[in-house]
This record gives sequence, C-alpha cells and structure tokens, in this order.
Amino acid sequence: MAIQSGDRSAFFPAIEKKYGQPMSYWFARLKDLDADKYPAQIAYLRQEHGFSQAHANAVVMSHRGSSTSKRFTTLTSYLEPHDAVKKKTLRAIFKAIQVKYPEMKVVIAWNHPMLKLGDDYILGVSVLKNHILLGPWGDGIIAKFAPKLKEYKVNKKTIQVPVDWDVDAKLLVAIAKARVSQL
Repeated sequence: MAIQSGDRSAFFPAIEKKYGQPMSYWFARLKDLDADKYPAQIAYLRQEHGFSQAHANAVVMSHRGSSTSKRFTTLTSYLEPHDAVKKKTLRAIFKAIQVKYPEMKVVIAWNHPMLKLGDDYILGVSVLKNHILLGPWGDGIIAKFAPKLKEYKVNKKTIQVPVDWDVDAKLLVAIAKARVSQL
C-alpha cells in the first residue's frame, strides 16, 4: 500500500507491530537526534533498533515533515525545475514514441516520467544536470540495440543522451516496438 500511494503513514501500523512501540515513541527518539543529519538518523534506527531501510526512511522523513514519497504527479510538475532545453528534449522523446503509439501514456512512477502501455512500462526517463537517462523496460532491449547505441554512454539498464539531444525518433520507436513485442 505505501509503495502505491506514496503515503509514509501507511507504514506505521507495520512499524508499530514489528518494533513494539507506538509511533509517538519513535518520533520522540528522533527528536533527541534533531541536530543529526538524515543518514545518522537512519543509521540509529537501523543499527540500534533493527529497522529496515524502508521503515527507517518512513519514520525519519515523517519526522522531518514529509508525508509522502511522491514529489511529482504530472510530467509538467516533473519538468518544472528544469531549463527550456531539457524540457524540449524530454517532450520530444515522448512525442517521438507517442506519434507511433498514441495509446501509450506518460505517467509518473518512482518520481520519474515513464511511458506506459496499459499496465506495462515501456520507457523511463531521468533528467539529470548534464545528461538525460533513457531506461527501456524489458529483457535484453539494450543488448538488442547495442550496435545502434555506440555513440551513447550505455550502462547496464540505461542509455545516456545529451540534454540537447537531437532526438532519434526512429531509434526510440524501434526500442518501444521491441518492448511491445515482449508483452
């Protein structure tokens, strides 16, 4: 439930049950650590009380005033902090695929824009300071296109393109088509 909604308080019943104390107890412990930074607070809960990373994060972030893990709800809100060049490139990436596959929708998942067909993810995108990462979903998609990706930095699951990329619509459509064929 917490992963779907992003609501940190959805973890609270499990935290109270697993660690044997009400949330007021855990927030009081963190109040004693207010001067400490996030990593120290997380380490305290994990090392001293055996919290999982997800539970520790829910408590610490709630204590710090964040009630949800969702930062963006739309492509527009995701693009808001970025400059015009990055916005233009990102929109062109999605448009290149959606021209061929208009039934695909842009959604926000894991705080990043993703192209989705029904319940299946096709491509995720991350805008960073100096580049954009394309994350094609599916088994072997990047390996299949390796010969066409030589001019880009390719990682295990992502393809790095420049922020001012002259979008290769043909390549993007081929990647989307390969993913669709896996569904």
